[in-house]
Amino acid sequence: MHNHKELKVWKRAVDLATTVYAITQEFPKVEQYGLTQQIRRAVVSVSSNIAEGAGRKTDKEFSYFLNIAYGSLYELETQLIISSNLGFVLTDKIKPIEIEITELQKMIFKLIKSQSL
Repeated sequence: MHNHKELKVWKRAVDLATTVYAITQEFPKVEQYGLTQQIRRAVVSVSSNIAEGAGRKTDKEFSYFLNIAYGSLYELETQLIISSNLGFVLTDKIKPIEIEITELQKMIFKLIKSQSL
């Protein structure tokens, strides 16, 4: 078992969720149950799956949940691109988020690889 609160990747994922929630507050109200909700679910899934995996007994189980978190980052990235294309958010606002997503993907990938040794 790992202490998720000590994992840098978990802390950064929580920070990302906070940032994304703030940005989606500016989305049109008509999207409240559409894209806004999908984006929020995806971003919360990242830190939540890291935490759940860290609480499991084996490295194999931890890796499984890390893979889910990894996939949620790709889902989030896609949804943010769609939001930008629809004019819900300026490209300038999502660019730093896309950079953070890429960094988190790298961190999770390395963590997965370290679990399979």
